[in-house]
Amino acid sequence: MTRRLILMRHAKSSWGDPLLSDHERPLNDRGRRSAAALGDWLRHEGYMPDEVLCSSAVRTRETLDRLNINVPAQFLDSLYHASPNSMSKALSQAKGESILMLGHNPGIAGFAASILSQTPDHPRFHDYPTCATLVAEFDIEDWSDMTKASGTPLAFIIPRELMD
Repeated sequence: MTRRLILMRHAKSSWGDPLLSDHERPLNDRGRRSAAALGDWLRHEGYMPDEVLCSSAVRTRETLDRLNINVPAQFLDSLYHASPNSMSKALSQAKGESILMLGHNPGIAGFAASILSQTPDHPRFHDYPTCATLVAEFDIEDWSDMTKASGTPLAFIIPRELMD
């Protein structure tokens, strides 16, 4: 069986209110536009998830909202600034065939690099800018069967490529 992972970093967040904690920061205008563009791209390319694992931070929740996809979502404190190991642990509990995981750097970039058999030929893959999105496939029966370096990249895109 083939399973698909869509690994997305949250869209660009606002630093406009110095009284907000990092966890509570919302998206800025560019971030809202980027998230909407990524949602359109996911639909156009046929990369729609059937389950979402999302950091509990405001900016990841707002990114998900702006994607405009209506599938079951879990909002996990464990994905807020998660390490690659924490991300792997959360994914191993997923039940869907196509999972969207929304998180933060530097963990998301490290996780993306660790799960692929080869990295996408993209100049921004290793720094994984805001709203960068990887789509990868895994030949596994269950997410708990996923191993390092086992995924095949299908796509990697950043918002600037959709909005320029």
